[in-house]
Order: sequence, then C-alpha cells, then structure tokens
Amino acid sequence: GERPALKDRPLLTFVDAVKVMALFKVLGNDTRIRLLHHLVRSGEATVTDMAKTLGMKPQAVSNQLVRLSDTGMLSSRRDGNNVYY
Repeated sequence: GERPALKDRPLLTFVDAVKVMALFKVLGNDTRIRLLHHLVRSGEATVTDMAKTLGMKPQAVSNQLVRLSDTGMLSSRRDGNNVYY
C-alpha cells in the first residue's frame, strides 16, 4: 500500500528518534560517505578495492564497513577469500 504523507504520520517515538540520530552519526564521517559513494558507483567492491581507491589500509576500511553494516545499509557476500559489499 501507499505510505501516508509525513504530516499524517504520528510523531517519532523517542526510540525511533534515537535510531535516526544513530544513522546520522554513522553518516557524519567523510570516509564512510566516500566508501558508500564508491559502492554506489561500482555496484559492489572488495575491501582491497576500496582501500586502494581511497588510499587507506584495508583494516581501516574494514572497520568503517562494519559501522555501515551495523545500520543495515550494506550487505556483503563471501566469494572464496574475498568479501564483496
């Protein structure tokens, strides 16, 4: 079905507001924004690909991807030794 217009929806609960705040906190980081942008542009990429593209260490990229994955924004799949996001 169609979703009701914003003005017709109930006010966010405290818990929902905290979830939105947490999402903005995760997005409030230039590295994570660049990683997301890279993924949108490429469709999918490995940690190694992203590290190379952003000029970062793979472990640092991996740490940031975990933060993004925790929000449910990213999914990953394993193919042999590679994890694609």
